[in-house]
Amino acid sequence: MKWEEDLRPDNDVIFDTDDDEKNLRELRDDTESDDSPTSGTRSPSNTPTWPQSYRQSMDILSNVSSPNFGFRSGISGSVSSLCKRNPTPYMDSSLERPLIPDSNKELPPAASSAALPPRKSTLSRPKLSVTDLPPPLRQCSFSQAVLNGINVLCGIGLLATPYAIREGGWLSLILLFFFGCISCYTGILLKQCLESGPGLKTYPDIGQAAFGKVGRLGIAIVLYTELYAASVEYLIMMSDNLSSFFPDATMNFAGLHLNSHQLFTITSTLIILPTVWLQNLSLLSYISVGGVVTTGLIAICLLWVGVVDHVGFHPTGTALDFANLSVTIGIYGFCYAGHSVFPNIYSSMKEPSKFLWVLIISFGFCWLLNMVVAICGFLMFGDSVKSQFTLNMPKEYTASKLAVWLTVVIPMTKFALTIAPIALSLEELMHPAQRQSYTVSIVIRTTLTISTLVVALSFPFFGIVMSLCGSLLALLIALIFPCICYLRILHGKIPKLKIAVCLFTIMVGIACTCIGTYSAIARMANKFG
Repeated sequence: MKWEEDLRPDNDVIFDTDDDEKNLRELRDDTESDDSPTSGTRSPSNTPTWPQSYRQSMDILSNVSSPNFGFRSGISGSVSSLCKRNPTPYMDSSLERPLIPDSNKELPPAASSAALPPRKSTLSRPKLSVTDLPPPLRQCSFSQAVLNGINVLCGIGLLATPYAIREGGWLSLILLFFFGCISCYTGILLKQCLESGPGLKTYPDIGQAAFGKVGRLGIAIVLYTELYAASVEYLIMMSDNLSSFFPDATMNFAGLHLNSHQLFTITSTLIILPTVWLQNLSLLSYISVGGVVTTGLIAICLLWVGVVDHVGFHPTGTALDFANLSVTIGIYGFCYAGHSVFPNIYSSMKEPSKFLWVLIISFGFCWLLNMVVAICGFLMFGDSVKSQFTLNMPKEYTASKLAVWLTVVIPMTKFALTIAPIALSLEELMHPAQRQSYTVSIVIRTTLTISTLVVALSFPFFGIVMSLCGSLLALLIALIFPCICYLRILHGKIPKLKIAVCLFTIMVGIACTCIGTYSAIARMANKFG
């Protein structure tokens, strides 16, 4: 069975050529007679599977669409098509097709030829104008793909790298390099999984090709949980930095006393909330392009305070701390959590053959930036360094103030983009009539945002939450799942050396996941005393 045929909608189709009609007839015949995998790959089920919106919604995080850079990508169109509530669904563009066609609407082979619509017929529902169509696939240039990869990898984990050295010691930097190399390798494995069939476009597609609906569902849940955890971290980061500027800010409301951290967590949520209600997130997508620039500016501010403002660098610390190394494992794992969108970047490239260099450059830049910030931050603040080095920077310096406010601005531009894929996936589970309601959309997004507020207030520990997410979620996505899916999809075609490397990576991933998760949970339990 052909992958491209599996992903083609089979209802309300306008046939442009006789070949298209013939392909649809063959698809219907194949679905009745051949349900087994072919060519060494597993074919996904033909029934609709959740989530259908993953491919488009993750373009929000993986694509850069800023006219200032001269780039044209799918984010503006895909975001617009996802967030504008149209009266009827649109399925003509490849970006809008469901990942798996609806088998419940398929016609039996005997009646398919009689029931096929005429080749020149028109759809009963209105078609969108050309200006509303998402841009075609594979518009992403090599330089844009590199920028996308760097933008995904260089995130808020950078703030905790000096803290990771404090916990694990100087030799823990070996882990930072090791995780970078092995994560880059598993990114290559994902690429090879995508190349095993033209219908594979996203991470959940790979999971379904390997393990059917269960694989798709399991990977999707882990990916969405990671996005949810990142949203919680954004709120904690905002409140930590704002409360460091205004430590005496308190409020008594309805008999409740709110300290500065609680007050600014709630305030940050109220500031962010209107952005999640936006029907068109393209404006925020333009602003979030500056994520790479913002991250670089924060690193420059740290170096400026150390060199120009004469805070200085003071050698200190231990060589290796086995007792706390588990915390470092989770933080370093979080720093390389970008595999959820790598398939989207690959699928959008004009020249997919260059994706290997996209991975190498992206991971190389991320490792170098994280290492420089980790070393400089720890040399500046030593054992007193906090889970975010911006909290240690002297507030009297302009560079320190700029760094703190940059960490406040980042969540304001990225929170809505991060929570949108989760909201869209939940909307898929609702009745079709309710999906068209903007009120229902607002309710879902508001509920998600308030839930992140509750979690952030309940677990206001930036470093521990990051270590837990890095160990439990990021390592699953970056190390374990790619290897397992690769071994499953390409079974029988993999050299023994590659099999050994994959098994080694899986064992390392499982060990680090167990150790890091246990340590983070134990630390969190100790915080509650």
